[in-house]
Amino acid sequence: MIPPLSPAATRIGWIGTGVMGSSMCGHLLAAGYRVTVHNRSEAKLAPLLARGAARAATPRAAAEASEVVFSIVGFPRDVREVTLGPEGALAGARPGTILVDMTTSEPALAAEIAAAARARGVHAVDAPVSGGDVGAREARLSIMVGGDPEPVAALAPLLALLGKTVVHQGPPGAGQHAKMVNQILIASNMVGVCEALLYGSRAGLDLDAVLRSVASGAAGSWSLSNLGPRIIAGRFEPGFFVEHFLKDMGIALAESRRMGLALPGLALAEQLYRAVEAQGHGRDGTHALVRALSRMSGREWPAAPAGK
Repeated sequence: MIPPLSPAATRIGWIGTGVMGSSMCGHLLAAGYRVTVHNRSEAKLAPLLARGAARAATPRAAAEASEVVFSIVGFPRDVREVTLGPEGALAGARPGTILVDMTTSEPALAAEIAAAARARGVHAVDAPVSGGDVGAREARLSIMVGGDPEPVAALAPLLALLGKTVVHQGPPGAGQHAKMVNQILIASNMVGVCEALLYGSRAGLDLDAVLRSVASGAAGSWSLSNLGPRIIAGRFEPGFFVEHFLKDMGIALAESRRMGLALPGLALAEQLYRAVEAQGHGRDGTHALVRALSRMSGREWPAAPAGK
């Protein structure tokens, strides 16, 4: 039986302090948990270390100091390395430890990690998130959880500090499948958001006024309300990297092929985002799609003025 998790009794390991991970880890520190952090780029650890976190040289060391270990990294290969590698978290985890991967990754890898963990008396949960940098900062992420019922139930007080909507989707890998549903929905929606704003711009409309009209109606969406203003302002800093979104769409397309599904809308969105990456915007936010679409029509979407 897993004992209750609390700041007094539970030490946390955190692997990955990027755009979202740093904010998420910060919420656990603010709640009083003792946290040991690891990140490939040590410069990104500084804000968390200044708030009292301890530094671990490897994911294994982070796990050795913890009862629960979270990871949120870039690609499935990174998940495999930080979890199953010789210096990965599983190598340092004691029986009863809970490993929680919040990276958007492959469902089959989540199931593989859960099986490897179970063989060592360790629990493994996949819990990818949606909500971007804003959701991470404001602790209102949607968290899609896959795993055995006991560790998922035990994690409830920790996940509640990170997200507003936490839903257990099923066994290991189910959280990742639910995240693929999320990404498929976003992919085509982002095409619509960018095409609509490109149309409004070419028609000479005041896009802020247009947004006030359409965002609260049937055409409204999270992407329109949260990323539309950034597009209008020409601000393309990442809430979620294009290169990571391409990774997610690749996983979804591979899973759809495995299941014998034709998803032409997703395939089109993936090709359009390939163009965004080819134009040098792989490290911009997903809303930089408007730049590629604009160039197809022979114009440049204006960037924000320097210093804005």
